[in-house]
Amino acid sequence: MNNMPEHIAIIMDGNRRWAREHGLNTKLGHKEGAENLKELTRYANKIGLKYLTVYAFSTENWKRSEEEVGALMLLFKNYLNDLVEAVDTENVRVKIFGSIDSLSKTLQSSIKKAMEKTKNNTGTTLSIAFNYGGRDEITNAVKEIATEVKENKIDVEDITEQLISKHLYTKDEPDPDLLIRTSGEIRLSNFLPWQLVYSEFVFVDKYWPDFSGADLEEAIKTYEKRNRKFGGK
Repeated sequence: MNNMPEHIAIIMDGNRRWAREHGLNTKLGHKEGAENLKELTRYANKIGLKYLTVYAFSTENWKRSEEEVGALMLLFKNYLNDLVEAVDTENVRVKIFGSIDSLSKTLQSSIKKAMEKTKNNTGTTLSIAFNYGGRDEITNAVKEIATEVKENKIDVEDITEQLISKHLYTKDEPDPDLLIRTSGEIRLSNFLPWQLVYSEFVFVDKYWPDFSGADLEEAIKTYEKRNRKFGGK
């Protein structure tokens, strides 16, 4: 790879449709998708990707059935432990961001333990957006900045793009170079609207459980052929 992206974001879409096509329960589709994330993270670390950010559960996903949401919460809690055990030995750092405070105390505890255990790892940083909404993220950033202005910590003139970025969940990471969405859908679905303004997009007509390391490599090759101008000529 001649022009490796530093940061790749993925909308992991298609677990439920994959399950239906295989005659399986929706829960098994989500479980298969979770296992695939584990394998893709290992592969990303192997090829030297610095940052991998994935969309696992959106603020809009609460509209799904109570049974499915409950199953997803339980899966994520149990999966986090397995994920950390699998990737910690390979030097992968795990981060989770979103509206974490509104989740159950037990899930919050699992999230904190996962991040604490891997915080000193220096391989790929895997960031999982969970209970995340892009507009919600920006709204929270505006509230924080407004509070700082109100408390006379900063002036209105101090508000810049850089300052706003520092109040986002992704403040310690560069913006994604490449966004990949699986399942053939062509939209962002409220994922990283601030951070993706100059990212390259690749849409893959495969459900997430079928997305492989070879598919990731193919998407990177597509990215390498792009000419990123960032608004210039």
